[in-house]
Amino acid sequence: MASISTDYKYINLNEQGTAMITGSTLKVIDLVMAKMAYGWTPEEIQINHRHLTMSQIHSAFAYYWEHKEQLDQEIQQEVEYVKKLRSQAVDSPFVTRLKDV
Repeated sequence: MASISTDYKYINLNEQGTAMITGSTLKVIDLVMAKMAYGWTPEEIQINHRHLTMSQIHSAFAYYWEHKEQLDQEIQQEVEYVKKLRSQAVDSPFVTRLKDV
């Protein structure tokens, strides 16, 4: 899979133009969303993603702030996609039985 370098040492764009953390499968927005959802500091993100260095984490946040408008749109698209999937999901037979009890 080819990637495109950016001005950020630890951030590359994949073939779809998504900002990825070099050496991982995480998107920049994955870290941003973790910070939004859990209020994690960079240190807490590193505890939960031990394969990332602090340099990678800080580079991801620097990239986010430089490209905030575009990445906020990507985050919104992901949120909308999850909402759509949830609305289409049906309960498993197990969940249905639990609700009937």
